[in-house]
Amino acid sequence: MTSLLDSVGQLAGVGPKREEALNHLGIFNINDLLSYFPTRYNDLEQKLPSVALDGEKVTFKGVVSSEPVLARFGFKKTRVNFRLLVEHDNVMVTFFNQPWIQGRINLGDEVAVYGTYEKARQGLSGIKLLPKNSEDELEAIYPSSKEIQQKTIKGLVEQALGKYQDLLDLNLIPDDIRSRYKILNRREIIFGMHVPKTPFESQQARRSASFEEFFLFQTRLQLIKTMDRSNHGRAINFDNERLKQFIQTLPYELTSAQKKVANEIVFDMRRPIHMNRLLQGDVGSGKTVVAALAMYAAITAGMQATMMAPTEILAQQHARSIGSLFNPDEVRVELLTGSTKAAQRRQILEDLMSGDVDILIGTHALIQPDVAFHQLGLAVIDEQHRFGVDQRGMLRDIGMNPDILAMTATPIPRTLAITAYGEMDVSIIDELPAGRKAIKTSWVRHNELDRAIDLIKAQLKDGAQAYVVTPLIEESEVLDVQNAEQVFADMQAAFAPDYEVALLHGRMNNQAKDSIMAAFKANEIQILVATTVIEVGVDVPNASVMLILDADRFGLAQLHQLRGRVGRGERQSYTILVSDPKTQYGIDRMEAMVATTDGFVLAQKDLELRGSGDVLGVRQSGLPAFQVGDPIHDMKMMEIAQQEAIELISEADWDKKPANEALAAYMSETMVQYRYFD
Repeated sequence: MTSLLDSVGQLAGVGPKREEALNHLGIFNINDLLSYFPTRYNDLEQKLPSVALDGEKVTFKGVVSSEPVLARFGFKKTRVNFRLLVEHDNVMVTFFNQPWIQGRINLGDEVAVYGTYEKARQGLSGIKLLPKNSEDELEAIYPSSKEIQQKTIKGLVEQALGKYQDLLDLNLIPDDIRSRYKILNRREIIFGMHVPKTPFESQQARRSASFEEFFLFQTRLQLIKTMDRSNHGRAINFDNERLKQFIQTLPYELTSAQKKVANEIVFDMRRPIHMNRLLQGDVGSGKTVVAALAMYAAITAGMQATMMAPTEILAQQHARSIGSLFNPDEVRVELLTGSTKAAQRRQILEDLMSGDVDILIGTHALIQPDVAFHQLGLAVIDEQHRFGVDQRGMLRDIGMNPDILAMTATPIPRTLAITAYGEMDVSIIDELPAGRKAIKTSWVRHNELDRAIDLIKAQLKDGAQAYVVTPLIEESEVLDVQNAEQVFADMQAAFAPDYEVALLHGRMNNQAKDSIMAAFKANEIQILVATTVIEVGVDVPNASVMLILDADRFGLAQLHQLRGRVGRGERQSYTILVSDPKTQYGIDRMEAMVATTDGFVLAQKDLELRGSGDVLGVRQSGLPAFQVGDPIHDMKMMEIAQQEAIELISEADWDKKPANEALAAYMSETMVQYRYFD
């Protein structure tokens, strides 16, 4: 009995080696193969030279008006030339390295040729000679690999369509949803994607396939969210009066946005559910103090809290800033990193286990096997996209499956928020603290660097400090350091002995880094030449200039993070981008940085320029690789799919209803790969 779950190895022509090549493409069974859709189509519709575009792949149909001539050149290279009369135009057709073409056509034959049109010479570089009786059609082009050609994949798809087409009547999207949005049924999607008869048919099939992909993904996310909450919920009954009193002790008034998100977070903590919330906020918006409020709420309930940061510098800074908010007699804050001395580490872990440590802040050192809490209520993950999925999972597994608050200063466009973080509730701080001055950003070419140096000198004369950031030229720390050292020498030549210049890079030991950062914060160093080790979290209010060399080598999100290192005090601050971009992409990024300081606007622009595959270091952040749907351009469709999934999963016993039977079975089969359902 045949099944869509049959191995592709059962198809004719698929031996062990070819099956392995298909497996590498994610094709294991017939369903995988039939869901492996073309990325594009070669349009074989007949065209005239007068309407063809230069470089366009077209099909010309006409009469052979000259004898085909075979010429040999180079090493075993050939070309066949002949003229094709297409209505009133004589087009020179050239086939390279297909000598058999000469024997297939004769003067006066009526033929159709598919190829690439070259308008300047009114010529066609032939790709294939079509059958004389061929009708207009679309030829599917599949993503392939070195191990297996797209022509082979196409043949296997055609074989599977013939053998398994009777099994394609199962619809995963409930009929009422399909009807509401005019989504094709499963059979129509598969045939329309693989063997469309017209461009319109392929467009409708792709639209339906995109919606199906989005809907299944969003349904899966809503199931994760629902089951995570119901299976792991625990109320944290904090002392609201003590929390209010703590807020009164803060050295500044919370913004309206901070108050709003703090209420959202503590409301979730008090509910008998498992909180899984993402806190977004632009650089300098005050996420850390909101996290401190949430941690204090857990402490008033007799629980502990922890915060994991991606770097030691950031973890140390959090330990200082959060520790300064609390009375040390009431709340004990400790720091645990890879460089914590062994004896001190043992004491911290012992006190953590007994409950004497209230808040533990650290790096990956927090997720080591010997780290055990007395009663962990809340885990905060800062710059959470810098951690891998497994690392984040290990943090939530320690203690008693604590509530999770993930934070990011990399603004996330809604497109990504509902895909990469669709299983999380999202809180957004969309307001900067009162009195913050907008950072003035300018872009100069390398031959205008003197202007930037003059601005830095003026700021230093006024008592301010400056960062000079050099890029990672290649994926090599050694080359990165060499570049930084050259810039360091240049800055010393420009500013010494009047001002102190120091160098900070990732290959320094932690003690050296800490010493330099402490001296910079104390204004003992006026100019800090650094690599992107200072990208996240470094807080020196007196620094007013950020000079970024070769700025076009950075992404927009990284540039925005670097810009956020200044403007943290009362001074007017400046970011200067030094760049000679060679591409329009590079120019667009520089212009975007100058045009706005709004991180959310930049994040959307970054998404449009780079695509969803690169933003946030996507593979680490967990963003799915959609095969058909494009979450950037099909944003509205993604939102609709999400809303439909939410409404469906919220129905009581949704999986018991006949209309949802196929979807429920599919989800049951596929959810086992997710960690919550092991």
